[in-house]
Amino acid sequence: MQNRNMLTTAAAALVALGVLYGIGAGPVHAKPAIPAPLAAETKAPAVPKTAFVDASGGKHSIGDFKGHYVLVNLWATWCAPCVSELPSLVKLQAAVPGLKVLAVDVGHDKTDAAAAFLKSHKADALGVYVDTELALLHAFGAYGLPTTVLIDPSGKEVAKAQGPSDWASPTSVAYFKSLTSS
Repeated sequence: MQNRNMLTTAAAALVALGVLYGIGAGPVHAKPAIPAPLAAETKAPAVPKTAFVDASGGKHSIGDFKGHYVLVNLWATWCAPCVSELPSLVKLQAAVPGLKVLAVDVGHDKTDAAAAFLKSHKADALGVYVDTELALLHAFGAYGLPTTVLIDPSGKEVAKAQGPSDWASPTSVAYFKSLTSS
């Protein structure tokens, strides 16, 4: 009888632990919900083929990064909210190596001015990308800065954020890690 009571107590403890820790309730590492301020795109349009340049003058398009999740951040040196979120983009890029963060200056700056600005704000790890023609701004339908767009590995726009965000928040880092680890 005593052994039976011990088995019942042990079984009850295991069930309680299972409920507490979610054992048997589906995948333990399910993707977290999309973090604010990202809003999911309902139609997932293909990304624009618009060109922008890097620090050495090399031309790129977002399609060059196909096969990876890409977070495109459109910013300008004169945009205070843009500048304030640059450090969180640097931290996100460092925390989630499988995510490519493209911070593209759309403020009519030349590459040398953008590079100096990023360096002075300790954000040069993002790399220098400039779109002096504002083509990305128009192609993504951005009506203000900063605008951030999430592109999936197939080259589709899956989410967009208008306005600044703390991209290095634990919620954001967990979300992007879950995307890039699957």
